[in-house]
Amino acid sequence: MNTPSGTLRALTFTLILFAGAHAAAGQGISQANASDGAFPATVDKVPKETLGETSPAMHKAGWRYTIHPSDVLELTFLLTPEFNQTVTVQPDGFITLRNVGDLQAAGHTLPQLTDSIKKVYSTILHNPVISVDPKEFEKPYFVVGGQVGKPGKFDWRGEVTLTQAVAVAGGFTDAAKHSQVLLFRRVSDQWTQARIINVKKMLNSGSLQEDPELQPGDMLFVPKNALSKIKPFLPTSTMGAYYNPVTY
Repeated sequence: MNTPSGTLRALTFTLILFAGAHAAAGQGISQANASDGAFPATVDKVPKETLGETSPAMHKAGWRYTIHPSDVLELTFLLTPEFNQTVTVQPDGFITLRNVGDLQAAGHTLPQLTDSIKKVYSTILHNPVISVDPKEFEKPYFVVGGQVGKPGKFDWRGEVTLTQAVAVAGGFTDAAKHSQVLLFRRVSDQWTQARIINVKKMLNSGSLQEDPELQPGDMLFVPKNALSKIKPFLPTSTMGAYYNPVTY
């Protein structure tokens, strides 16, 4: 089995250290080293059992859009239209509702927020019937960084697998370490999963059954391979042989 090197060794060691610190102190932040490419690889809390190629499958709870600051929501009161209103989620995550005041909205799904709004309006209305529709909202996305042709943030438009995401990001560069692609997935506000995926092995086997499907917010990081790290120190073709003609 290959031993992770460079950036990946530093990342794995950091995550293991954090897992131990969390068990002892119950809190902390682990920083991933992203020196091999532009990538926001900050990991809040990573369960140590989720790191590695032999780890269990990543969490795949049914994805629902959660509300973010700056989202614009339209509230429709079917029985009392005089309460109809359009609200914007403030930077602190709250919305201001007519006649009932502020309510936390960011981080909630639309059904959860609808239930909360019904509850607060039940103090002044009898059995309110309310619908909440997003008018402007943050589009779902995924991020690919490191050794790919076009690292960046991309719109998530439905089902997309890891290999498809890499292709959208311009494919692997010559310096990419295909066997140790990192997939980060936020499970909740407190937990983030990390997994190492051997894309090289998966492609060589000709089977994409283990090609994981991404979820909105997922982040991929492709580290450098060992050759690319030592290449600057190797002799180049410009160092030609010295020729000294001799006349007899």
